[in-house]
Amino acid sequence: MGKTRIKAKLKKGVVTVKAMAKHAMMSYDEAKKKGKTANFITNIIATVNGTTVYEVSTSQFLSKNPYMKFKFTGANKGDKLKLTWTDLSGATNTGTGKIK
Repeated sequence: MGKTRIKAKLKKGVVTVKAMAKHAMMSYDEAKKKGKTANFITNIIATVNGTTVYEVSTSQFLSKNPYMKFKFTGANKGDKLKLTWTDLSGATNTGTGKIK
């Protein structure tokens, strides 16, 4: 498992976030063919100043190293965005980025 890359820009009161989570995203079918255990990201949460701004439940059908883009309001330049994902095995990874 790798890290999460985050870019967040504030423009006219709206923050646009582009993030990529480094993960192999092994589906059940892929795992069966390769003789491995399935493992993929199941939940992604983004917070700013303790407030959840993005939350999504995901499945095995995301691509390897999934890329996500979302927008929200209510943040300022310099605030830190924290993006945390959890995979099927229970492992978590947290990445942070400063809103520019």
